[in-house]
Amino acid sequence: MAFQLTQVVPWGRSFADYRKMFSLTGEDLERSILDCAGGPASFNATMHRLGKRVISCDPIYQFSAAEIAQRIEETCPKIVAGLHENHDWFVWSAELPTPEALADYRLQAMGEFLADFPAGLQTQRYQPCSLPNLPFGDGEFELALCSHLLFTYSAQFSLEFHQQSIVELARVAQEVRVFPLLENYQVTRSPHVQPTIDHLVDRGLRVEIVPTTYEFQRGGHELLRVWRAP
Repeated sequence: MAFQLTQVVPWGRSFADYRKMFSLTGEDLERSILDCAGGPASFNATMHRLGKRVISCDPIYQFSAAEIAQRIEETCPKIVAGLHENHDWFVWSAELPTPEALADYRLQAMGEFLADFPAGLQTQRYQPCSLPNLPFGDGEFELALCSHLLFTYSAQFSLEFHQQSIVELARVAQEVRVFPLLENYQVTRSPHVQPTIDHLVDRGLRVEIVPTTYEFQRGGHELLRVWRAP
């Protein structure tokens, strides 16, 4: 079945979010990076402005900026309503005290993406492809990032999909970081986490769970780091 834009709930994160979610150091930002399932995040736009190297991939990139913007407009009120309904499952702060404040923050990040997207698509900084099969060479990137797809959508994607996807990310990148480890709207780890770790270790990959300074989904302050032994 062809990928449909109606399947997507766009909710792009900012450059600052990425740095916290993935514990990105200044040294990390100098590496060649694949942002997998990047969606309408502003990470690529900001990194490009800073002269850094990022390719973002997501099936949503087959659509135009206008189409993605329309989908954002359609879904944002539903996301805000869901945040209100499940208010206690999230960590609110002085900077982002309400679902409406969070929506404004996310809309700003997505606006930066939309402004950057047409030019970035032409230069192939944005590529319309998806897991578990990526059109990149072995070790093409130094670091691959994947946020709010793997483990987040454990109910929608099978254990096999998760295992294949992270093995594929480890094929195209020297190091992989996946965030968070919780299912969507849950406060417990995805049931796919440990079986996936076992699968990766069996394939000779090194794996660790690393705490981060980012926590919005309550309990979602850990990432999975995967790399090959030297």
